Amino acid sequence: MAQELVTREKVAFLMGTLPSNVALAVSAYAKQHRVLFFATEPLSDRVVWKDGHRYVFRLRPSTYMQTAMLVPHAAKGRRKRRVLVHPNYEYGQSAAGWFRTLLKEQQPDVEFVAEQAPALGRIDAGAVVQALADARPDGIFSALFATDLQKFVREGNTRGLFNNRTVVNLLAGEPEYLDPMGSEAPEGWYVTGYPWYDIKSPEHDAFLAAYRKRFNEPPRLGSVVGYTAIRTVAALLERAKSLETEKLVDSFKDLKVATPAGPITFRQLDHQSTMGAYVGRTARRAGRGMMVDWHYADGSKYLPTDDFIRALRAETK
Repeated sequence: MAQELVTREKVAFLMGTLPSNVALAVSAYAKQHRVLFFATEPLSDRVVWKDGHRYVFRLRPSTYMQTAMLVPHAAKGRRKRRVLVHPNYEYGQSAAGWFRTLLKEQQPDVEFVAEQAPALGRIDAGAVVQALADARPDGIFSALFATDLQKFVREGNTRGLFNNRTVVNLLAGEPEYLDPMGSEAPEGWYVTGYPWYDIKSPEHDAFLAAYRKRFNEPPRLGSVVGYTAIRTVAALLERAKSLETEKLVDSFKDLKVATPAGPITFRQLDHQSTMGAYVGRTARRAGRGMMVDWHYADGSKYLPTDDFIRALRAETK
């Protein structure tokens, strides 16, 4: 739920972890009322591009960015017949659209032979898996997550859908979604996620130790996003030295923030942060899902051209 930081006269800014459709509605409110909206979690491209404006900034890498990180892996082996499965709302539609576009650039002869778009939280996994299998694909792109992903993986494992096929899933490496699958976790999928157990850097070591000491459990990706969001607000207030909205907006542009994955910057062009993602493959160790062969993909290297973004932006200031 969005939370408000209130001055004596007015709301200074809204900050929230919201689904894409809700984030777009809050963003429209922020634009109309000239309120700063810090969108921490939604992956929707529209938040900062097509529907972007002066008063909205976003932390997490967008759907385009995370798809662009995975496409080079999907293109390995030149698998020609591809199928897509994604939730039927803006995030899923955008992910599938970008995957088509970006993979076509690397593999012009690719064919998309089937697509399934179940309503979020209402997947008929058996029917979806059978429909994809009937298309006889060489590769699978999935943007499913949460319980939809669990059901899809269970049915896919049972029916052999993933055997000898290249599978790419946008979020399946996140502990929030990988851990609940336990011994059913898929193997060999290309994913973005958060392999907290293998990351070795001074920034992450300090974060991990402090988090485990405070909560007596390992962090999840949401933990990193939440921590980074608070660090961002602190850095913003320190820079602006004010709660006046216009000063906060101006101070947000090119703001640099230290994170457990290294420094990020909120770009002046589109108000998108350069936060990246960990990219690797799924595996099972001791009966649980893990990420292996991973690397950190710097978000600043997975964005379209500035001219492309300017063409999408409703406003650039």
